[in-house]
Amino acid sequence: MKKFLMIPAALLLSTAAAAPKISAQSIIVNPTQPDLNVSVRVDKDTSGAQNPAYRIDDKISISATVNRDAYVYLFNVNPDGSVDQILPNRLSDSNFVKAGTTKTFPAPDDKFNYTVAGPIGQNKVLALASATELDLAQISTFKTTQDQFATVNAKNQNGLAQALSIVVTPLPQNSWVSDTAFYTVAARNPVSTGSLFVGTNVANASVILNGQTLGAANVTYSNLRAATYPVRVKAPGYRDYTTTITVRAGATTNLNVEFAQAVTPAPVTGRYTVTIRTSVNGARVFVDGQEAGAVSGGLLNLQLTRGTHEILLIAPGYRTFSNTYNITQGGQITITPTR
Repeated sequence: MKKFLMIPAALLLSTAAAAPKISAQSIIVNPTQPDLNVSVRVDKDTSGAQNPAYRIDDKISISATVNRDAYVYLFNVNPDGSVDQILPNRLSDSNFVKAGTTKTFPAPDDKFNYTVAGPIGQNKVLALASATELDLAQISTFKTTQDQFATVNAKNQNGLAQALSIVVTPLPQNSWVSDTAFYTVAARNPVSTGSLFVGTNVANASVILNGQTLGAANVTYSNLRAATYPVRVKAPGYRDYTTTITVRAGATTNLNVEFAQAVTPAPVTGRYTVTIRTSVNGARVFVDGQEAGAVSGGLLNLQLTRGTHEILLIAPGYRTFSNTYNITQGGQITITPTR
C-alpha cells in the first residue's frame, strides 16, 4: 500500500435495470435513486464538501454512516493511478456497518493507526456499500498470508469502475450504493507551488494548461506555480472543455470534467484488425479504458490504431486480465484468464 488509511463508507445506489455508469466525480454511480444511502468522511472534513490536506506521516481516519445494514468496501485511488483496497483488511474485525450508525476506521480502541504516505497529490476514496457481502476475488487478492491489505488488480479509476461494475451488475439495484471522499497529500515541508488534478469520465483525455500540454487526465500534476490559468481538456470525439482554475501553494486544485455525448466520431486512420481469442465466452473486453465488446464464439475482433494499447478482460469467476500491447500490424492475441 502507498498509504495506510482506513475509510468506512457505506451505500449509495438505486433501483433500475440500467447499468452502473462511470463518473469523474464518484468513479462508479448507481444510475437510479436507491433507498440505501452512505456518507463517507475523512476526519479533517466532517462536511464532505472540502478537499483537506494531509502531510506525509499525518494520522488519518475515515468514517461512514449508512441508513441500512450494509457491508462497506473501501478503495483509495492514488495520484499515480494505483489503487489500494482499504476495507476489508486483516487489521479490522469486520466491514459490516449497522443501520443508522457511524463507524470510524480505525476505531478509537483499535491498536493501530493509519498514517499518510506518498505519492503527493489528489486522492479519491471510493466507498461501495452492499446489503449482501460481495465477492471481490476478481478485483483484489491477499498475495500472502502475511499481507494485511489486499492488492487491487485494476489500474486507475476507470479500471476500478469497470471491474466493480461487473461485481454489482447481478445485484438488485436498490441493494448497493457508492460515495466518494477527496483529500490531498502534501509534502512535510512547506511548499510554494501547488498541484492540479483533472478527473474525467472518458479514456484518452488530455489536459492543456495555459497553452502547454500537461498530459493525460486522471493524474495529479505537481510543482505548478501558484497562479490562475486557462485550462482545456480534450478527448477524441468530444467537444473540448474549457475553464479557468487557480493553483494555490501547498494545495491541490480538483477539476472534474464530465464529457457528454460525442459530437463527431474520431477520424479512423491506420487501423488494424486484432482478434482477441479466449475460451471464456461473454467476457467483456476494454481497450484503453473503453469497453470494446464481449467475446462470442471464442473471439472478438478489434479495430486498433498503430501504437501501444492497454487491453483488459473481465469475466465473472475469473481474475481480471490486464496487459499492454504494441500494435504494428493485424493479428491475434490469445488470453487465458485464471480463476
